[in-house]
Amino acid sequence: MKFVIIEPLGVQDEKLLSMAKDALKDSVEIVYYNTRTADTQELIERGKDADIIAVSNLPLNSEVIEGCKNLKMLSVAFTGVDHIAMETCKKNGVVVCNCAGYSTAAVADLVFGMLITLYRNVIPCDKVTREEGTKDGLVGFELEGKKFGVVGTGAIGMRTAIIAKAFGCDVYAYSRTKKDVVGIKYVSLDGIMSTCDIISLHTPMNAETKHLINKENIALMKKNAVLINTARGGVVDSEALAVALNEERIAGACIDVFETEPPIKKDHPLLMAKNTLVTPHIAFATKEALVKRAEIVFDNVVCYLADNPQNVM
Repeated sequence: MKFVIIEPLGVQDEKLLSMAKDALKDSVEIVYYNTRTADTQELIERGKDADIIAVSNLPLNSEVIEGCKNLKMLSVAFTGVDHIAMETCKKNGVVVCNCAGYSTAAVADLVFGMLITLYRNVIPCDKVTREEGTKDGLVGFELEGKKFGVVGTGAIGMRTAIIAKAFGCDVYAYSRTKKDVVGIKYVSLDGIMSTCDIISLHTPMNAETKHLINKENIALMKKNAVLINTARGGVVDSEALAVALNEERIAGACIDVFETEPPIKKDHPLLMAKNTLVTPHIAFATKEALVKRAEIVFDNVVCYLADNPQNVM
């Protein structure tokens, strides 16, 4: 059986292969490609003989899945699978497993890193200090006492909520599945949008969540409100959010994800919006998280080979 790691997974090559061999022993032939390509034909060439493929965020469209004739299982080194042709996988009987949980701490960390950076004017403060300036006009805000809304209370959303409580925030939540946690009040999405000073998004990207945050509910936000998106870019109507920011109807936004993977074109509306802090989809990307992710990738394969697949999507 052939196992192809079709792209780098963010762990140093020698360590990654050592982890793979330790986990899988001699149960599979391991082939590793340490370069990225988005070219459909090249991806088919890499995976055409593979029984199992590990992939991070390279787009595996229907043509790629169809071209990998032997493919039986995908171990996706990501939480979301919106870059995978899931319907084609289902049609072809390909088992798809994700890496839920690897980035819970990392993503929640970035939520508060970005928020405090924006709230306390860290970037302009750094700039003015280097230019022999002062704090004039750069006095910021603190988190204690703010109404903090979490949209989606899976593992990452719940960790974010707990950290917000530790900062002294009043925590509100909206989610399809409610959890009984002391200090977290579940309300409607409109309730989150109209009530909260800070709104942090933690939902998957699917047909139901596309533009979940849109012109209509952005209009409900308070003038002092900040929106944070470390989930998926398509969850937010970027044009509508940019308009609200530029018209100063809301106070700011922290954006780590866009409709496409970076590089993001310079004319993207959120790159030109006022009071917006942007990062190139780095929420999941810590040294620790990437090692955790690789461990889950290989454990997924081990479980699949033992006829006990885990993290099945």
